[in-house]
Amino acid sequence: MTDVLAPGSVIGIIGGGQLGRMTALAAARLGYRCHIYTPEENSPASQVSEKTTVASYEDENALAEFAAAVDVITYEFENIPVDTVQRLSKLAPVRPRPSVLAVSQHRVAEKDFARDSGAGTALYQGVTDLDQLRNAVSEIGRPAVLKTCRFGYDGKGQVKITAETDLAAAWASLKTDDAVLEGFVSFEKEVSVIVARGVDGTALAFPVAENHHVDHILSTSTVPANIPEATEKAARATAVALAERLELVGLLAVEMFVTDEGEVLVNEVAPRPHNSGHWTQDGCATCQFEQLVRAVTGLPLGPVDVLFPTVMQNLIGDEAGQWLDIAAEPHAKLHLYGKTEARPGRKMGHVNRIKVS
Repeated sequence: MTDVLAPGSVIGIIGGGQLGRMTALAAARLGYRCHIYTPEENSPASQVSEKTTVASYEDENALAEFAAAVDVITYEFENIPVDTVQRLSKLAPVRPRPSVLAVSQHRVAEKDFARDSGAGTALYQGVTDLDQLRNAVSEIGRPAVLKTCRFGYDGKGQVKITAETDLAAAWASLKTDDAVLEGFVSFEKEVSVIVARGVDGTALAFPVAENHHVDHILSTSTVPANIPEATEKAARATAVALAERLELVGLLAVEMFVTDEGEVLVNEVAPRPHNSGHWTQDGCATCQFEQLVRAVTGLPLGPVDVLFPTVMQNLIGDEAGQWLDIAAEPHAKLHLYGKTEARPGRKMGHVNRIKVS
């Protein structure tokens, strides 16, 4: 199988955050080496990887040297210039490919793609100025959510539109000319599915995680999700369909709403490991990070059976200071990211609490 990279090959990872860190750790267990490309000094991923290139995403010489030093390239977050990834793709295999990244970086493109693939979404309209916002609100109604199309995460770059909201002030607050208005979804649960797809086209979806957010940041993910079997099947089938239509090689995380009527609506997609998949490290037969390594190196995908019911809890800011107490819990698995400074809203680590029967 010519598409399979042998152990000892080098995986290039764009981005130096905790997702890159945990991918590098999983790669090492399978005998692969990792080379991180990041603008950040002493990044979480660089602490556990063989080599790091610290350079900007626009540094053509550094990018060329990085591509020449690796056998395949992937990325651990999506706020990377598509031009950078396209440039790299001419020098080395990039998985997922640049076109997948382009879809995930723009909220309107993302929702258009989901709709064109047959998946449900909230009502939405692209908005580029205040007049368009007013027209969109008149058609979609209030409440709604106005979001920047690019670079928004963990609640950043968005404002809720209520009956009392001054639209001019809301528009000015985003400081953009590229936004989307999304209709408010009355949902029963927030869930997510991570699907892997290999070089050979095999796709495999992890079980559904039930997610709870606090201040727009993921707080806990619980598996198994407390949803009907039919909803579980629909969510996993939706994720697989999106991955196949993208011709993805790698991972795709699909965040969804489960409505009061039981309908599954796609909210966002991310072509990388995802916070809501951290439960797999201790509760699943194959963790999401190993699955990414398997997918991009051409190895067979691993099984996704739930070994233990698991609740993943994010450790945000000073919560990571509880590490000693958590380490003393008999069925708690602690994962810290090597970040030296705890700030409000910053993800410092997580803990997986497994249920052992």
